[in-house]
Amino acid sequence: MANILIIGATGSVGSVTRNYFLENTTDQLTLMARNTSRLGKLNEQREKAVTGSVTNTATLMAALKGQDAVFAALSGNLGSMATSLVNAMDHSDVKRLLFITSMGIYNEIPESVGASGNLASNPVLQNYRDAADVIEASDLNYTVIRPGWFDNGNDTDYQVTKKGEPFGGHNVSRASIADLVVRLAHDPKLGSRDSLEINRK
Repeated sequence: MANILIIGATGSVGSVTRNYFLENTTDQLTLMARNTSRLGKLNEQREKAVTGSVTNTATLMAALKGQDAVFAALSGNLGSMATSLVNAMDHSDVKRLLFITSMGIYNEIPESVGASGNLASNPVLQNYRDAADVIEASDLNYTVIRPGWFDNGNDTDYQVTKKGEPFGGHNVSRASIADLVVRLAHDPKLGSRDSLEINRK
């Protein structure tokens, strides 16, 4: 059993991952979101909610107490959020960070499958790259997760490729991302200080 902090727990990936933890582990979950009323009914034996932003240092430090791993699925100014999170984790005893960014941030998508999804031709991806750069410069035991386009499939038939390896593919289910996050949270050596692309096989 582990203590897991999910930041962005009301988002599409955060909520699916929350449910996946509840259904497949005995972990204790701390769910952090700006609007925790959107979480719905909590499992009082296993969940607690923290209202606040990742850029609020006091709230974040309180949420980090006693955690074994942090999973962040955020939107907004990701570079600033990653900086706040890394700084707070540096001042806590929590070293395992799992952070969602996007495929394409390393210009890894070959032209044959649509290079328009790369940072070089899609400046929207700079926000995700900024976060990845902050995290990779830290001394945390991080895993940057770079999913393909999310869909609502129930499959967990996926493959993972590392930074610098050939691009795997565009699409992936949210359930697959959740499965990978659970595996990473329970194995500190899996994906340690690496950037993993995840896609449907």
